[in-house]
Amino acid sequence: MMKKKIAEFENEDQERDFWSDHDAADHIDWSDAKRLSFPNLKPSTKTISVRLPESMIEDLKILANKKDVPYQSLLKIFLAERIKEEMTSHHC
Repeated sequence: MMKKKIAEFENEDQERDFWSDHDAADHIDWSDAKRLSFPNLKPSTKTISVRLPESMIEDLKILANKKDVPYQSLLKIFLAERIKEEMTSHHC
């Protein structure tokens, strides 16, 4: 099937306007698409504040020191593991 030609754009605003009311399926042949992996991309992060008891922070620092990782990194690991566990056990 012949796909429609994509216009040349002078700037991003023109391109954004174009795609806001055009369907990419009319212009792009997805049959040649390839799945790619970008293993070095880092996910977007957002800073939050969490109040924790000082004793919990100290315990976390002790565990992190034993594993030779920063305590905030260890906290992220623990959270990620628990979230994954909860998501799979509750079929969310």
